[in-house]
This record gives sequence, C-alpha cells and structure tokens, in this order.
Amino acid sequence: MIRTKSPLVFTLLCFFYNLLLHRLRAQPSTQGFRCDVNRTASPCETYAFYRAMPPNFLDLATIGDLFSVSRLMISEPSNISSPASPLIPNQPLFVPLSCSCHTLNSSYSISFSNISYTIKSGDTFYYVSTDHFQNLTTYQSVEVVNPTLVPTRLEIGQIVFFPIFCKCPNQFQLQNRVNYLVSYVFQPSDNLSEVASMFGVGTQSIIDVNGNNIQPLDTIFIPVSKLPNLTQPSVSPLDSSRRTERKGLIIGLAVGLGIVGMFLILIIVAWGFKEGVLKRREMDSDVEKPGGKAWKNMEVNLLADVSDYLDKYKMFRIEELREATDGFNEECLIQGSVYRGSIDGVLFAIKKMKWNACEELKILQKVNHGNLVKLEGFCIDPDDGNCYLVYEYIVNGSLHSWLHGEMNEKLFWKTRLRIAIDVANGLQYIHEHTRPRVVHKDIKSSNILLDSTMRAKIANFGLAKSGCNAITTHIVGTQGYIAPEYLADGVVSTKLDVFAFGVVLLELVSGKEAIDDDGKLLWAKTSGILEGKEETEMERLQVWMDSVLLLDESCPMESVMNVMALAIACLNRDPAKRPTMVDIVYALSKSDDLIVDISEEELSSSSVTAR
Repeated sequence: MIRTKSPLVFTLLCFFYNLLLHRLRAQPSTQGFRCDVNRTASPCETYAFYRAMPPNFLDLATIGDLFSVSRLMISEPSNISSPASPLIPNQPLFVPLSCSCHTLNSSYSISFSNISYTIKSGDTFYYVSTDHFQNLTTYQSVEVVNPTLVPTRLEIGQIVFFPIFCKCPNQFQLQNRVNYLVSYVFQPSDNLSEVASMFGVGTQSIIDVNGNNIQPLDTIFIPVSKLPNLTQPSVSPLDSSRRTERKGLIIGLAVGLGIVGMFLILIIVAWGFKEGVLKRREMDSDVEKPGGKAWKNMEVNLLADVSDYLDKYKMFRIEELREATDGFNEECLIQGSVYRGSIDGVLFAIKKMKWNACEELKILQKVNHGNLVKLEGFCIDPDDGNCYLVYEYIVNGSLHSWLHGEMNEKLFWKTRLRIAIDVANGLQYIHEHTRPRVVHKDIKSSNILLDSTMRAKIANFGLAKSGCNAITTHIVGTQGYIAPEYLADGVVSTKLDVFAFGVVLLELVSGKEAIDDDGKLLWAKTSGILEGKEETEMERLQVWMDSVLLLDESCPMESVMNVMALAIACLNRDPAKRPTMVDIVYALSKSDDLIVDISEEELSSSSVTAR
C-alpha cells in the first residue's frame, strides 16, 4: 500500500495508476480476453460483425457453414430478405455466436465462442484466423485452445477449434440496457466516431468498454441495446445538426410543392382506381389458374429457401401426394405427421411439416449412408405453405414398436446386437464424416427403423444440428433420452447422441421403456448392476435383462454383459468420459464376435415383415 503525506503526489499517483489500468484494459492478450467464470454472465447469445468477402465468402450458405449456423440465423439480424441470393463484396452481416467464459487451466479463463473448423489444403492457424474469420480471433489463441495440435503439422480433414472473441454484458451493462456486446474488428480505415455512428451508439460508450488505445485489427466490443438496421445508413450527430438547420427550408419547399402535387395526386388516384379494379379482376382470375402468374410467383417465393437442394431431390407435386395418401387419410397415418403413400407402385413415407424444413434439408443433403433413412424428394404446397419430405419407406417400422409390443419375442440377441451396430455405424458417420459434424439430438427407439431384413436405419433429422459445442436455451428432445448437461446448460455436442444411444442399448438389453409409467428413468436404475464379483454381476444382470433373452440359447451372457458395460459408459454424467462412436462401434463388433456365427438366412427367418 502506497503512503504519502503530500496530497499532490497522491493525486498524481492515482492518476497514473488509473491511466495504466485503462491502457491495460485496452490491450488484451493476443491469446484472448480474460474473464472471471464466477462473475461473468455467461453463456450468452451475441453477434459478430462480419463482411462478405470474395472469392469464397459471398453467400450465406458458405458463411453459415463456417460459423456452424444456418443462413436464416444470419439473414434475419442482417435484414436480408432473400437468404439464397449472392452477397455483394463487403456487405455487412451480423453472425450469431454462443459466447462463454472458458477455463483453460486452473488460473486462466478467456471468453470466446468455440467454432469447429476442418483443415483444408494450405490452411494454417494464421491464414484461417486472418482470412476466413477476418481477425475475429488470433493464431496465438487458436494454439492455446488446441494444445495437443502442432501448428506446423496440420493434416487435411483435422478438426481445429477456433475461438471467436466475444464478451457477455456484465450486470451493470445489462441494467443500462446493453443487451449485446457485438464483436467488431477495427479496420485500418476506421474512425471511432464513424463506427459509433454506424451502430447508433456514443463514442464514449465504446471507449468505456474497450479503453482508448484501440489499434487497427483489434477486436473491440460495441455495446448495443438492439442490432442496427444494416440496410439503412446511420445518421451521425453532425449530420443530424445540419439537417436541423435546413429543416425550415425543406418544410417551406414541401408546402409549395404539396399544393401543386395535390392536383396531380387527385388525377392519378382517379386513374389508378379504374386501373386497379381491372388489375384486381385479372389477378383473381390468374390465381385460379394453376399456371397463372400469381400462382407461379407464390411458388417461386416458397422455393427460394430450398433452391440449393432442387438438383439433388425429386420435386413431387402436391396432387401426387394427396392421391398417394387418399387425401392424407388417417388410415395412411404411420406416426405423428408421417403418412404411408404409394406413387407409381413404390411405397414412400411422407412427412408433413410447416415451413421449417430448410435446416433438415440442409443436413440431409450432406449425408448418404446405408444406416440413415434416405430422403427421396420433397414437395411444397403453394396454397398453405406446408412442406412435405418424402422418404424411403422402411417396411418393419420402428424398433420401439418391436421392443415394447407383441413382436418382442421375435427379437433374439443376435438381431438386437446387429441393430445396435447399425445405429452405431450411422451415428459414427454423422459424427466423424460430415463437415461440420452433425448431432442428431433425438436418438430414441422410435426413431430407429427396421427394414425387411431387420437392419436398422436412423430416421427423423428434424431436431438435428450441424455443428458442435454450441449452447442453446431452447431445449428439445424426448424425456428419458436427454443428457443431463443438455438439460442443465443447453450444451450441444456429439456426446448428446452417445448418451441417448446408451439408453437405446439399455432398452435392447432390458426390453423396458426409457421412462416407465411412474416417470422413472431407465438409465437411473442401472446403479450397482455391474459391481462386485463376476458371479454377482451375472445374477443381477439376469434379473434385469429381458426375459425373452433368457430363453434364447444363442445368447451368450458375456456378450450381453459387454453391451451393458458399454451402455453404462455411454451414460456417464461427465460427457468427456463417454466413449466416442468410433470406440462404440469397435466395442460392439467385439461383442458380435462372441456370438456363434449365424447365416443371413437364419437371421432373416427370425424377422417378420410387418404392415
């Protein structure tokens, strides 16, 4: 503690101390912006200011993939009416970020949004940080977040996490109506007052957050209560003053012109009314025609958001689907809003949706695997705006209906294990071989369908998310399968699917529902089953497992025990300790080796084609 008897010296010391603190605050480490996990109001949803740049980032789809968000999530805050349209160079955009305070070691925490990126030929930490992410991060920070990677030995296809700099408002800022701290890279040509004017805030408010030593290419944070309209030029205080001075002149001129204009308006209105009546009659007649202009314009608008997928899938006509399902008759209803329909003698599963199919289409057009239900095409009804997804029809229905229905006795262990391996292979594909990685988010026995040979396919990508390590406040899924960390914090990662798959394994072993009539969770009942001596474990497992399997002579208990142990590992409360789908596929294959080989004819004979 500094002690001095001179008030002047004390004042000068305080001045220089505060100045030093101010300058330190304005010069964050190149490794990121420090934060306090206990004091920071995180996680939060915020935005980064991004510019469309040639040659690779001139469309919302590419930029959305870079940040693992949808086109709509960028177009709405950026006031872009047509998300499928190309952008102009330097077009300003607001990209949403999920911002959190991340603890990197016991004494070091920085605030950022974790974005996964797949390394391509020629990529380096520096190049991707400065070019793709436009200095919203630094290569030093990338090295800190990826401590196991060697920057000079990056491999094509390798996943690297890029920490996009962001901050969450503190309590004081929230009380003063600061809802977002927008991440903005200060350009060499920028003037602080112009940046403040563009965002509709005061220059001092930016200095208060960032200090007064802002340098070119620094990431700064703009405090705003709401995002500005990027399509409208902002008005600086100087422009406002000049407009006020000229206000009288403009009003006077407007009055004079108004008198002359009034007579012109009367003439135009009379003529326009006549033309309008004729035009309205023509349009009403045109809408009634299936090939009319108004009908076509409506169809074009509805197709705009899915224009990227038109060349990959067949476009069905709504008349075809109505005929196939007898007008969407309840007798054709399979489950929920999915109907069975025959078109040209081929059976399809037709899923009726409101106009929210773009995200599902975006994900489905990236995937192609034998253990995923195949999308054949889609249809848009121009009358009500509904979208219909047309899938291959899987003849034997859902695993749920077999496990928990009358057909349970037909599911021998060999069949159940093959189903588990099929599902694991499908999940491994979407987790490891799609870029960005896809998280299904709704793995459950009713979303696992069985074909005529009882091979499994994963269905229903309606809740799926492209991109990992995001945080959401909108919790979706099915009770009994939802991972604890997702319920508590909204963290989205591939480990959500691993947890849900663990519940499915429990269903396969026990034959029980994921949640019973009393609301008790199946996964919460596994405590202590595989503890103690091997003989005791075996006895507990036999009490717990499906009685149908006890009568199955081809069911080795060692294989069941291995699967049970794998299920418990998948259900670990710590996501980091759960196995990956690569580990799971390997472990299940080893369990499969324990079973006496059964020919495909025998396996097929144990299945019964339903419906």
